[in-house]
Amino acid sequence: MADLSDIQKRKNDHIDITLKKDVRSALDNGFDLFSFQHCALPEMDLTEVTINNVFLNYQLNAPIIISSMTGGTAEGDRINRNLAEAAQEKQIAMGIGSQRAQIESGRRTKGTQLRKIAPTIPLFANLGAVQLNYGFSIEECKEAVDLIEANGLILHLNPLQEALQREGQTNFKELSVKIEQICSELNVPVIVKEVGWGISASIARHLVNLGVSVIDVAGAGGTSWSEVEKFRTSDERLIEISSKFKDWGIPTAFAVRDVRTVLTDIPIIASGGLRNGLDLAKAIALGATIGGFAGRLLKAATQSTDRVIEIIDQISLELRITMFAAGARNIKELSKITLNFRER
Repeated sequence: MADLSDIQKRKNDHIDITLKKDVRSALDNGFDLFSFQHCALPEMDLTEVTINNVFLNYQLNAPIIISSMTGGTAEGDRINRNLAEAAQEKQIAMGIGSQRAQIESGRRTKGTQLRKIAPTIPLFANLGAVQLNYGFSIEECKEAVDLIEANGLILHLNPLQEALQREGQTNFKELSVKIEQICSELNVPVIVKEVGWGISASIARHLVNLGVSVIDVAGAGGTSWSEVEKFRTSDERLIEISSKFKDWGIPTAFAVRDVRTVLTDIPIIASGGLRNGLDLAKAIALGATIGGFAGRLLKAATQSTDRVIEIIDQISLELRITMFAAGARNIKELSKITLNFRER
């Protein structure tokens, strides 16, 4: 196992760099290439537009999940508290950052406190899938779930990020077998997500065949973790290599569309550079079940719970206005709208 102080320092570095440096992908999220046909006569009042939705049998007041970001350090725990309080207030879902450091350090009470803050919303535990090749097993997965009384487990995939870290763990061999085992033995749904470079249709179909319940495409268009790692390292060789991957990945809009084409029933989370409620509306029209927001909420969470709530409210209002102007009364109607597409 890696030195815990190194893991915690890396997590704090990630927070600091994400907040202070320009680490955006050179790719856009792809949503600007899609548009709604304007509905000049919606035949309804804006107040009639509803955005509640069901995700994994949980009723959400808005089709939003706070994407996994951080945890395992004092600053990360403070951010998660603010996010959890906001999620509970607005009755939306939340994923937490990797629990690897928490499990390895034995800081188990922190997770229990998080569930006390957010007793009634879907909370999702999180571990790096590659950890299954570095000492973690079904036992650690169960522990991650138990720590926050989670409603599911996120296994995140980040091969490129690991390859760009001097201390990166790059053995992704035979992970499919281990993911399949986790899916069969864990008593909560397993979500697989990328960290910002996207999941293709073929990989998504393969994961669902292993027993994965939800795909979070986590596409390109938001934070580029190759840029984050570029700023974190002092190794000139890795800095040069990392800079070459700024425009790597599958833009989120295309990842959602392509995955939905091959998987008609599986819940899909659209995350990766979603900026506002209009992007969220487009994601749902393209096939997403809910949308994940990270960067905007991370900055807000360093300020206060109230600031996080303000942003969630703004995204929700933007979504409702978009639906009103497109003639959709609810999320089901929104999901049936065909978007216009323009070539680059």
